[in-house]
Amino acid sequence: MTFILSGFADEISQDLGEQLAVLAAEGITHLELRSVWSANVADLDDAGVARFRRELDGAGVRVSAIGSPVGKIAVDAPLGPELERLRRVADIAESLGTAIVRVFSFFIPKGEPPERYREQVIDRMRALAAIAEQRGLVLAHENEKEIYGDLPERCAGLIEAVSSPALRATFDAANFVQCGVRPHDEAYRLLRPYLVDLQIKDALAVTGEVVPAGQGDGQVRETLAALRDDGFSGYVSLEPHLATAGRFGGFSGPDGFRRAAGALKDLLGELSITWQ
Repeated sequence: MTFILSGFADEISQDLGEQLAVLAAEGITHLELRSVWSANVADLDDAGVARFRRELDGAGVRVSAIGSPVGKIAVDAPLGPELERLRRVADIAESLGTAIVRVFSFFIPKGEPPERYREQVIDRMRALAAIAEQRGLVLAHENEKEIYGDLPERCAGLIEAVSSPALRATFDAANFVQCGVRPHDEAYRLLRPYLVDLQIKDALAVTGEVVPAGQGDGQVRETLAALRDDGFSGYVSLEPHLATAGRFGGFSGPDGFRRAAGALKDLLGELSITWQ
């Protein structure tokens, strides 16, 4: 059993030096790359990727996953540009030494039943998974409100239907809470067979407000304990969203990130879970 702490470092700052300083102070040696220098990861050019890698190498930090925006488009938007975006993300992932790429399952028109778009979403996710298979990637589908894969049954059903070893799952407790789901009770067993990493944020069921791990209704403690008992090995990635939270990302600031890291470490300590 190995829990490796990571985090969306752009929650700290868009400045890479500040990101690395906070990670070092928290003893965290991995990060999940979503954006840096005010550029989304998918928009980084080769020079930017090379500079990013040099600075990480100098700090002894590695990339756990690419927090890509792939799949965060309307379900009826043209797919071609999204496939090209995934190919670019694959290049970046290879350059940075990771095989895990977070993806989403497309925004559903407001007020329409997601099941109406099931076959369309499956076809689109199969196209993404085919590229991932060719490039040696694992796509970690994130549950998210307003996309097809918002509820645990749809997340698991989508992965089963696509039936590709390149499509797996990540697990975001706060997003489940905001969709009216009790994450451990209603989602964990469905998604555990596909889980490649865990995103750490919590939320209050009444308001949807995002809070540090263990301080909301996301059953983060129960999920961590279950992973411990299952012998989980993988990344546990902080995505705190303590200052702002939006459709395409969030921000916590240095102090907020430290507070989120402290809350997670406290939970891990209480559960006798060692981490690195």
